[in-house]
Amino acid sequence: MTGSDKSHYENWPFEIPENWTWCRVDDFAYVASGSTPSKDAFVEKGIPYIKMYNLRNQQIDFFFHPQYIKPEVHNGKLQRSRTEVGDLIMNIVGPPLGKLAIIPSDLPESNFNQAAVLIRPYMYKEILVNYLFYYLSEMSEINSISTKGSAGQVNISLTQSQNMRIALPPLNEQVRIVKEVRKWFTYVDSIDSNACELEELIDNTKQSILRMAIQGKLVKQNPSDEPAIDLLKRINPNIQIPCDNPHYQKLPRGWSMCRLEDVVDYEQPQAYIVDSTDYSDNYDTPVLTAGKSFVIGYTNENHGICNNLPVIIFDDFTTDSKFVDFPFKVKSSAMKILRPRKGINIKFLAYYMSITRLVGKTHKRYWISEYSKLFIPIPPYNEQTRIVNALQKTLRALDDIAAML
Repeated sequence: MTGSDKSHYENWPFEIPENWTWCRVDDFAYVASGSTPSKDAFVEKGIPYIKMYNLRNQQIDFFFHPQYIKPEVHNGKLQRSRTEVGDLIMNIVGPPLGKLAIIPSDLPESNFNQAAVLIRPYMYKEILVNYLFYYLSEMSEINSISTKGSAGQVNISLTQSQNMRIALPPLNEQVRIVKEVRKWFTYVDSIDSNACELEELIDNTKQSILRMAIQGKLVKQNPSDEPAIDLLKRINPNIQIPCDNPHYQKLPRGWSMCRLEDVVDYEQPQAYIVDSTDYSDNYDTPVLTAGKSFVIGYTNENHGICNNLPVIIFDDFTTDSKFVDFPFKVKSSAMKILRPRKGINIKFLAYYMSITRLVGKTHKRYWISEYSKLFIPIPPYNEQTRIVNALQKTLRALDDIAAML
């Protein structure tokens, strides 16, 4: 494993320190490809048989769809692909290529399929395997290999795996490199964990701020604002104000309660449904859903586009909703298109609906039967505007923080 004679090697990728050496993997390790047994080799319990879906997050996850083969097959026809604890496994069929894992101690015996290769150093196994794991994880060498394949599949051959170029430091330096990489990865994992916690905190903070807003706790009330009850009676002189509603007495000064249907008109979406789902990012008009995906594609259809904006789209089954202020089409009729009546700020309404969902046990349409009957607290018009401005400023700041994570 000296690798000191470099005369028969060429095309080394980069300069290395004087006490390092370039070599190929098979200069210092046994490299073997996996094998595929016949169907009758598989049993309910036996020798663990690793497939590439068991190689997850750079580890062997044998609890994910485990398969087993007969011991006599493991020790017979598949002898060359028997693994040992501490072996390095790398997938050679992709995409993606170059997934890596070290065989853990809880798999003292196992075998693996033809979509991977095994790398087992002849000496100093633990040191070299850990160094190789991080060296190959960097992906430069794997990405430099000329792959073959068809129908979107790419492959690295056994010979190409054996000939992978390795910049090899002295053993003690390998140990130091692995220790240092692990230290920094621990920091990165800690940052990722903290980032996830912070993202969750930001989401929770957004929900709290939205609730404060619709409870009248985000901005101050102005006694000179026209009371919401006067606004609602102007919208509908025959409106029934629910003074006996249990929430009514808790409203801020100048606010009033009404049902959503008192301040919102709805439209069925049939006129805006796409004729074809042959979407392309090169097309101009987004096709929307009120669910998490929101934009599900883009269409080149130039008819039946919703242009009377802004609106709120409402999923009639999930009660998800989205504010929309750009032209769009929709995929299905399972939604309502909502427009507030004059005197109701559409963004205030959208914020209210974003934290107000009905989750039922039955698959049914909710707008007409239930959601439109919900009571909503309505502030004076000027206060609606102040609430929306304060929310936009605060939520934008939280989004900026989330974008930096």
